[in-house]
Amino acid sequence: MNRQCYRTRATNSTTPGRVSKVEGMRLGIDFGTTHTAVALVDRGNYPVIAFDGNDVFPSLVAAHENGELRYGLDAAAVRHLPDWTLLRSFKRLFNDAGPATEIVLAGRRVLLAHLFEGFLTCLHRDLVTRSNAGLAVDELLEAAVSVPANASSAQRFLTLDAFARAGFQVRALLNEPSAAGFEYAHRYRATITGKREYVAIYDLGGGTFDASLLKMSGRQSEVVTSEGVQRLGGDDFDAAILELVLSRVGHPPIDTSERMLLLEECARQKEAVGPNTRRFLVDLTVLEKAPLALPIDEIYAVCTPLVEKTLAALEPVLFGAVRGSGGRASPLDPSELAGIYVVGGAGAFPLVARLLRERFGDKRVKRSPHPFAATAMGLAVFLDESAGYSLSERFSRTFGVFRESSSGGDVVFDPIFDRETVVPAAGEPPLLSIRRYRAAHNIGHYRFVECSRVDEGRPDGDLTPWDEFHFPFDRDLRSRRDLAAEPVKRSRGEGPEVEETYSCAAAGTVEVTVKDLSDGFARSYRLGRIGSADS
Repeated sequence: MNRQCYRTRATNSTTPGRVSKVEGMRLGIDFGTTHTAVALVDRGNYPVIAFDGNDVFPSLVAAHENGELRYGLDAAAVRHLPDWTLLRSFKRLFNDAGPATEIVLAGRRVLLAHLFEGFLTCLHRDLVTRSNAGLAVDELLEAAVSVPANASSAQRFLTLDAFARAGFQVRALLNEPSAAGFEYAHRYRATITGKREYVAIYDLGGGTFDASLLKMSGRQSEVVTSEGVQRLGGDDFDAAILELVLSRVGHPPIDTSERMLLLEECARQKEAVGPNTRRFLVDLTVLEKAPLALPIDEIYAVCTPLVEKTLAALEPVLFGAVRGSGGRASPLDPSELAGIYVVGGAGAFPLVARLLRERFGDKRVKRSPHPFAATAMGLAVFLDESAGYSLSERFSRTFGVFRESSSGGDVVFDPIFDRETVVPAAGEPPLLSIRRYRAAHNIGHYRFVECSRVDEGRPDGDLTPWDEFHFPFDRDLRSRRDLAAEPVKRSRGEGPEVEETYSCAAAGTVEVTVKDLSDGFARSYRLGRIGSADS
């Protein structure tokens, strides 16, 4: 464990050796399914911050029967006490979440966004009080944060909003594989040449898998393409191993508490597996049985189908078409690939590297020496202005809206931002997309979705619906609070001319403004019902 105390600060310096202004500590924060890792910018180095001697902060929430909530280290301390309910892997809940998403925890309904804000507020506090970062109580914390490559815009907004509410000043939001690419460039710069400019990031975390192909030219990094599986990670490995163990011991049905304890044991032993491990030893004290020793090949056998799913997602990233000169696309030449970089906590499982090397060759596969923290370190590299890196991101999903057609007899999908759209960089103006039409109804009912692909004009693949909202085209309805309760009717005459303006910011979040051009009445929405303002 690295127990050194770090006390550097981000500064604006006009003269070598002189500090003109102290701005605060700059951090890369990777909120993971199982653990959260934090790295800082320290004069060209990017050390991982330790909490009470641990290099990661547990991504846990605990709820007491009386309604008290605890997070992180405090949640881990009470995880086995009978009056507490533990919520693990709550990052997975964001896959289909919106701002109004609630979950039931210890018999009470609570907003998922509220839990996330509480978790990050606790992280902020523990960075000051329980870490080796050497922070002052009122220290300004500037952060680059990450999300999965195929995260929805709702998840991106929830992430930005929760970090801001928790007291962090968010400077950038990057896709996790893109951030890991900066850590690769920092560590393996010599492997990137004029003939080998492409790096594939294989990011297998606790709950999600992402793969991205990056083109690195000098200090510039461009995301060429991304793929992912929203619900596939180390948690699924743990569950598969648990089922194998239960099948071997022949134990009768176990209760929830016993199951969670045994799942923790399987996860702990999985993380201890090394390249030379031959036996997988499981402590069965919770079942009042002697320890169980399984051949490691049996563990690998139940996990292999999961790894194969990641390889299937990686294939189109490696061998799909990439842009060449003149904007033309052609398959990537294998000789142009500098490496396949394995990151993420579950990426440390030896089976992953073994199957990757069998498929793609030993020389291409490189595993991060810090798989749990590679993304956080890459985020810190990105924040370090002296490192000189820049990134050009692309949408990993298509965002669009359903519209009526054929006088209401059919519904079509209108893609607003395609999945290959380049996202504006920090400091650049937002990307705009505008639609104009004559309203045919008294109320506009907007239903947005994001999808992994569009097939013959239809949203297809991995689909994420947004919260819906309504806009009053009829002026008499503008004072009504609940437009969803009003019947939608076709207008008798010609409806007003309407303009929709979609604005995509650097973080990949989208704001929609709907405007009646006849009188200037407008409402703006961020991610469905996040908030609206009349003007």
